[in-house]
Amino acid sequence: MMYRKYIKRMLDFLLSLMAIIILSPVLIVVAILVRTKLGSPVIFKQKRPGLNEKIFTLYKFRTMTDERDEKGNLLPDDIRLTRFGKLLRSTSLDELPELFNILKGDMTIVGPRPQLVRDMVFMTDTQRKRHSVRQGLTGLAQINGRNNLSWEEKINYDLKYIQNITFLNDIRIIIKTILKVFKKEDISTDGMETAEDLGDYLLRNKKITSDEYKVNQSIAVGLLEEK
Repeated sequence: MMYRKYIKRMLDFLLSLMAIIILSPVLIVVAILVRTKLGSPVIFKQKRPGLNEKIFTLYKFRTMTDERDEKGNLLPDDIRLTRFGKLLRSTSLDELPELFNILKGDMTIVGPRPQLVRDMVFMTDTQRKRHSVRQGLTGLAQINGRNNLSWEEKINYDLKYIQNITFLNDIRIIIKTILKVFKKEDISTDGMETAEDLGDYLLRNKKITSDEYKVNQSIAVGLLEEK
């Protein structure tokens, strides 16, 4: 309890600050490459639900273009995700700006990964308990299959983690995450370039109706408009 309540946040601040300083040359080089190959903005910003479902702005390096069709709509992710973008994702370099989220206190180093607002609204009350802690750069789900887990499996790992937050457990997850990054394992869901939204997954598997899907999507839009 002492670690979870007091020490974890202190370590997050110190370690993220050290990482930003040490990795600053890498951050600068990646930023220049993103600007050159993908254009501006270099940083991709997106609203995500964090601790106690408070919505914050998550930072990542951009990995996709802004290509649109003749009607002005963005093209599918698999078209906009470039070879360079895939490289950033496979090496997890796109995640480096999240160190600033950790420094600010929006996130933690180890915890459930921050999902989209439109994912959160499709979770059950029990599943939404994953937001009772700060969302993490890596977590238990990430070392046990990452994007090759089903939504139910991912959330169950998140719930399992929040029941046993200890220093040793966090160290173990960090070490296994580093090994996963070097091996480039489970970067994307089999057969998909980007992860499937929870609502789309539930609808595809007939676990919700089309009406439920539309209602929850509207709720997600409303939550984002409040910010």
